[in-house]
Amino acid sequence: MHEAQRPNPVALRQRSLIRAALALVVIACGLGLRWYGFPLGLPAFVVKYGGSLLWATMVFLLVGVLLPRLTRAQIAAVAMAIAVMVEFSRLVHTPWLDTFRLTMAGALLLGRIFSLWNLVAYAVGIAFGVWIDRSIGGMRRVD
Repeated sequence: MHEAQRPNPVALRQRSLIRAALALVVIACGLGLRWYGFPLGLPAFVVKYGGSLLWATMVFLLVGVLLPRLTRAQIAAVAMAIAVMVEFSRLVHTPWLDTFRLTMAGALLLGRIFSLWNLVAYAVGIAFGVWIDRSIGGMRRVD
């Protein structure tokens, strides 16, 4: 029987730094899409669900930063659980939560309106995150 191989701490740190950098790029793309998508003439569908897709990609990458020992499949499962919880939290209305949702940070982090279509966009965004993660050199590993 083989002993479980311990991950190299340097490799884990490098992987986390790469994921953090990618998350920053995804955040910039998401903000750019939300702020400039309509002025550039992009359809509402692209702006709305493209933002949701990028939000879920960011969640995948940040979970990977925080939990670098998990496999990509585990990271994807945690990210999807977070996305589902955030989406269903939109059905909860309290004065303080609704006030937070009216801020830019609240709208970007939690959103305002519940939509099952967002769950589809999140699943695609997480799959995109897995693809990005696999595509980056030095991060290949069997999950």
